[in-house]
Amino acid sequence: MSPDLDLTPLQTGRSALRRLLDLDSGVFEAAAARHWPGAERVLPRLSRSANHGVLWFATAAAMAASRTPRARRAAVRGVASLALASLTINTIGKRSVRRARPVLDPVPLVRQLKRQPITTSFPSGHAASAAAFATGVALESPAWGAVVAPVAFSVAASRVYTGVHFPSDVLAGAALGAGAAFLVRRLVPTRAQLRGPVRPRAEVPALPEGEGLVMVANQGSGTADRVRALQAALPKAEIVECPPEEVADALAKAASRARVLGVCGGDGTVNTAAELALRHDVPLAVLPGGTLNHFAYDLGVEDERDLARAIRHGEAVRVDAGRFVTADGSGLFLNTLSLGVYPELVRERERWSHRIGGWPAGVLGALRVLHADRHPLEVDLGGERRPLWLLFVGSGVYHRMGLSPGRRTDLADGLLDVRVVHGSRRPALRLLAAAAAGPLTRSPAHAAVQVNRLRLTGLAPGTPLAYDGEVTSVSGEVRLEKLPEALTVYRPQNTSA
Repeated sequence: MSPDLDLTPLQTGRSALRRLLDLDSGVFEAAAARHWPGAERVLPRLSRSANHGVLWFATAAAMAASRTPRARRAAVRGVASLALASLTINTIGKRSVRRARPVLDPVPLVRQLKRQPITTSFPSGHAASAAAFATGVALESPAWGAVVAPVAFSVAASRVYTGVHFPSDVLAGAALGAGAAFLVRRLVPTRAQLRGPVRPRAEVPALPEGEGLVMVANQGSGTADRVRALQAALPKAEIVECPPEEVADALAKAASRARVLGVCGGDGTVNTAAELALRHDVPLAVLPGGTLNHFAYDLGVEDERDLARAIRHGEAVRVDAGRFVTADGSGLFLNTLSLGVYPELVRERERWSHRIGGWPAGVLGALRVLHADRHPLEVDLGGERRPLWLLFVGSGVYHRMGLSPGRRTDLADGLLDVRVVHGSRRPALRLLAAAAAGPLTRSPAHAAVQVNRLRLTGLAPGTPLAYDGEVTSVSGEVRLEKLPEALTVYRPQNTSA
């Protein structure tokens, strides 16, 4: 051995590790010796119920059955976090530290599991799954997180109580599980991260019991449960339920007598209500009831509880609207307007949605449109004739965070978000590349720019134009402009995730 080799740091590290392991064993033995009233009947069963994530999958299913968007998102996020934590534990964690399980001698027989695990002890997979699920749920919905957290803590504690893990195994597993949940949040942000600023605020009447609100609900959107819940929260509100073909007339009648015009339905129905609210100068109350509900969700209204709270307290904001003007008239769009292949996709989706449902119809429509033999749209844009597969215009700038689809964080930014996919012989490849790339400002396949007005000319007669899920035909010239802070909409000022 070289006389210059100093082993003091190595020896100090080993000594510190030995003290930690001794402390870990001491805590384990103290827990084994302690009598926990009532735990003998509960904790071993709870520990077994969490095998293979069964407890958490059942919890997620129960949350999803509540039919609230926040609960469903929380359930999905919890399961995704659990899956990532389990994958990490089984591929890296268990193989990195080959630690033997605790000796069961100090643990009373009544506590011990009938089937002892055979994998290495460090880290605890049960603790990782419990922490991952609970943290994932809490990041999306603190209320549901408060419900799940005590169960998750009990599952983690049960692993020491039943003698299958040292305390440090449980702590390490819990830390890994929580880390997995935060990584999932980084990849797919929560709705709270995407929610826009609460401004500019608007003065609107507060309706503690809903008197003066006339809510028109589109029965074709399957809104019955939400409408009944809103009626219970605002007993003096007037609710008008009608089939899709009668919605426009019902909204027109409601707008002429209401202090607040309410609408429950999809984006197309909300578009109709917004035009009438502008025309009659009344505030709008939007209860999401369709398949996508882009406007309501970007606004921050997810369900009847959010809307009822805003109406009771008189909380509202002013938002922008987009307007298109053609030779035959004009129209409003709150979300998006598009030319090219997307209007054809909308038509295909509407053709099949009543047979196979909204989402399958959207997928089928995309496949049919992308594989059809077609030519790009020809349009004069910026003084130049251009072939385009798609021209997309958003009322407000769409942002992408992580792997989530684009969302608007500000509905009063005064801008039109214009994206184009240039024409070529391979529409599918270019459209998919543009969708995957997100808001790139320029590339050989697509480009993006933000403006407050846009003029398109040279459109062929009968060119389809889609706006907020509706389709019309245009020709010649189309002018697009932003109407800043044109619409007053109820929105709770303090929304929780």
